[in-house]
Amino acid sequence: MSCRRLTPSAPSRSQRGLTLIGLLFWGAVIAVTAVVGMKVFPTVLEYYTVQRVVDRIAAGNPATVPQVRQEFDKATLTEYSIQSIKSTDLVITKDANDRVVIEFAWDKEIDIFGPVYLMIKYRGKSR
Repeated sequence: MSCRRLTPSAPSRSQRGLTLIGLLFWGAVIAVTAVVGMKVFPTVLEYYTVQRVVDRIAAGNPATVPQVRQEFDKATLTEYSIQSIKSTDLVITKDANDRVVIEFAWDKEIDIFGPVYLMIKYRGKSR
């Protein structure tokens, strides 16, 4: 019988990975980010819907301010995501080329949790 001595062929490496504390920390960060994202997404979608409607109305170059407001009111009946702004909140002017320019703005306060709120100021105008 021969006696063999086992020697490690490669130097031992330290283990790498995520600890339980690290896993809990990153899980909490991802969860908070997801909750904030889910609460903010509908308001961003509403902003882009208002922008699209205002661009469409301005492209038609309506003749009067009441006509612009009437078209916006009709659009809000079909676009259910528009809830933060009314036709009376629109600022309607004409530029140097006699084209209609429609500006809008509103502030949205989003309840995150407890006494923590997120304030988003939306501003835009027709192109």
